[in-house]
Amino acid sequence: MQPMLSIQNLTKTYAGGNCALSDVNLDVAKGEILALLGPNGAGKTTMISIICGIVTATSGKVLVGGYDNVRDYRQARSLIGLVPQELTTDAFETPWDNLSFSRGLFGLPSNPALVEKVLKDLSLWDKKDSRIMTLSGGMKRRLLIAKALVHEPKVLFLDEPTAGVDVELRQDMWRLVKEMQEQGVTVVLTTHYIEEAEAIADRVGIINAGKLVLVEDKTALMANMGQKQLQIDLKAPLNSLPDSLQALGFSLQKKGWQLLLKYQGNDKQVEVGAMLAAVYAAGIEVADIHTAQSSLEEIFIELLQEGS
Repeated sequence: MQPMLSIQNLTKTYAGGNCALSDVNLDVAKGEILALLGPNGAGKTTMISIICGIVTATSGKVLVGGYDNVRDYRQARSLIGLVPQELTTDAFETPWDNLSFSRGLFGLPSNPALVEKVLKDLSLWDKKDSRIMTLSGGMKRRLLIAKALVHEPKVLFLDEPTAGVDVELRQDMWRLVKEMQEQGVTVVLTTHYIEEAEAIADRVGIINAGKLVLVEDKTALMANMGQKQLQIDLKAPLNSLPDSLQALGFSLQKKGWQLLLKYQGNDKQVEVGAMLAAVYAAGIEVADIHTAQSSLEEIFIELLQEGS
């Protein structure tokens, strides 16, 4: 099946010699949510700007719904919705007029019912006739999202959409993104909030210094790279670790009150039940058991450190 978004050998080098993107290749399927993670200056916004036709690539190709975003610019751009980082709105318009005008820019007929739905979905309905200049920062951010949605895009780019906004808007955004995915919309999200990627993304891409370090299914990434821990609290402290447990990789913690086993999430040789059986076989009395797994944030930091 043809990907909804295909990025092929994309490179961007600015006049001063700064290479913002280096040979990036990426396919994103219809209805997929991809989270792009990376530090400031990694190339996330540059990549989105090229796809949306705001910045010109040095080399490479971008296809949106099969349309080349340079040769077939109008067709490609009509499929894209963009929520930029910057709050750029017409201060003297009303939200209602702003969204109605945005549909017209894409050559679409008036659709008051859709405009009403988008405004209500983003809790802006009671402000539909207010001048945009009177809206709070959070409401202006909601309006940018509404503006990106009102022409019914097939690919939605969210460039740090919840940076500096309240928890309520962030939760509204996540709910809205999930609804759009159910309707078959492809979503590409750049974010500094890694819990955002963990909550809603299907795949995670990590970009650093203009290079796409990896793109992988979120669950598989956490399983393959996330470190797991088995913590066993004891009823009485141990003075030393039995040889049988040391051979399995256990260490003694908290002045002998805890046994700790660290292992990779994809290590099939570590079976928790067998580890516990070995502890009981050593004659050790257990008070409590805890298991934990690395978060996506810890994996992200580890990958960036490896690539630096």
